[in-house]
Amino acid sequence: MEIVTKNPGVSRRRGVITGILVVAGLWTLLHVYVGQRLLAQTPLAPGWRLLGWVGVLVLVLAPFVALLAGRTERLPAKRGLEVAGFTAMGLSSLLIVFALAGDVLHLRVWLGAGGFSAAVVGGAVAVLVIGLWRARRPAMVRVVDVPITGLPSDLEGFRIAQLSDLHVGPTLKRDFVERVVDTTNGLKPDLIALTGDVADGFPPALRGEVAPLAGLVAPHGKFFVTGNHEYYWDAAGWVRELQGLGFSALVNRHQLIRRGAGRIVLAGVTDLSSRGLPGHTSDPAAAVAGAPESDVRVLLAHQPKSAFAARAAGYDLQLSGHTHGGQYFPFNLLVRLFQPFVAGLHRLEAMWLYVSRGTGHWGPPLRLGAPAEITLIQLTRA
Repeated sequence: MEIVTKNPGVSRRRGVITGILVVAGLWTLLHVYVGQRLLAQTPLAPGWRLLGWVGVLVLVLAPFVALLAGRTERLPAKRGLEVAGFTAMGLSSLLIVFALAGDVLHLRVWLGAGGFSAAVVGGAVAVLVIGLWRARRPAMVRVVDVPITGLPSDLEGFRIAQLSDLHVGPTLKRDFVERVVDTTNGLKPDLIALTGDVADGFPPALRGEVAPLAGLVAPHGKFFVTGNHEYYWDAAGWVRELQGLGFSALVNRHQLIRRGAGRIVLAGVTDLSSRGLPGHTSDPAAAVAGAPESDVRVLLAHQPKSAFAARAAGYDLQLSGHTHGGQYFPFNLLVRLFQPFVAGLHRLEAMWLYVSRGTGHWGPPLRLGAPAEITLIQLTRA
């Protein structure tokens, strides 16, 4: 009898390739739909119609060019290709949504074919321009009070600065990181928590861009947990990189924080997408196993979906990111169809969950209806 042993690495690669092909096929079909709605029935000369379809093809390919450029060393005009590709991705997503909305509202009946196309393109471009402008603004500081039952006086007003989803790389560089560091230090937090998705690229390529994070200071330390994007690149490498910048990496483990007689158990888990990397399976219960008695248990977990396991494990507060709050209109509304918790403070029985809208942005350099934030969590007595 021949025994066939499956190779997990090969299976994983096949799964990734299959996923890419499915996404690419769906992305192409959606653009064909947009092209048909905007060009097929619009009174245009043949030359202009052909030019329009060339534009549709460019929009189909642009994000894949940007993603490929990000994984290619020493590529001429690399940053230009990334910025242009992700901006085109933003325009594409807006065109798709506006075209679908226009069809649902039967705008073609009211405006005619030409008016429909003008409304869709004009609306998408207007949102794109405003979103590009909003994304360039500094992240706002959002102060959130979290009431904890029985909080001792020594922990009253304990401040945790949460940074999340920086996504340093294609469109966000060192100057952005420097501004985040200056603003965060100006808040004088007791502790700093970085809840994943630090960068989009390999550590050696982005070492200089993230280097200012070494300047973050807090009397009770700074801590890091992995997000899903660390696993798209080099999770183990990014853990080492952040440790080199002075962070304590909480890879399914905890640390005791003392202020006076008050005690906080701060735990962290790897991202839910970490399957396959030894020792990185996300486990909120294991992260707090053997922890000493404390007044508060806080979990750092990139994805809000970890909250259900965290609640069962007896945490008082979970800090997460991942959703970007939808990042830009209308996706800040649509993301609620796929995420149980999108942004802000939520209550799950005895546990609190705070979901950051993210400090940076991913993909399209857009922010609209979901402003970037640096969060200052303040513990208060309930």
